[in-house]
Amino acid sequence: MMMAVSRRVYLSLGSNIDREKNILACLDALAEHFGELIISPVYESESVGFAGDSFYNLVVGIDSALSVGELAVIMRDIETANKRSRAGPKFGPRTLDIDILTYGDVSGVVDGVALPRDELTENAFVLLPLVDIAPNEKHPVSGRTYCDIASNFPGSEQKLWRINFSWQGRTISRKK
Repeated sequence: MMMAVSRRVYLSLGSNIDREKNILACLDALAEHFGELIISPVYESESVGFAGDSFYNLVVGIDSALSVGELAVIMRDIETANKRSRAGPKFGPRTLDIDILTYGDVSGVVDGVALPRDELTENAFVLLPLVDIAPNEKHPVSGRTYCDIASNFPGSEQKLWRINFSWQGRTISRKK
């Protein structure tokens, strides 16, 4: 019998409704499921794609031997537990949004999930937190490091800034 291989998975977390409460609850749930978390600083950013309240965004790294489909179910369950509504437009207010950005070096559509996620190279609120925790890791398709991608990133018109944020008595980020 073949053992499942553990892979590093990066997740994007965002919330613009009860932001602190939902991000804290999400981190608790992720730690319960996956143990040790690699957590980027938390950024506040203006909403992109719609007029709305600012978001809290961060990237979390986990190690898991679960399939992409199994991970997607867990993420959806965590979103639902935090009262995520799936009604309404694609771009709109969110209690919690969790996206699988990468799954090791896998690329393509796996279990209905496109990997790596396009937003990784399109949105500063995804790329910059990823650079904070994985600057020298390589994008599964381009082979460029996230730090290199960020240095040539055209999304500088996206407004975001680090905020003070703590989880389980630990400082996750501080304002710059």
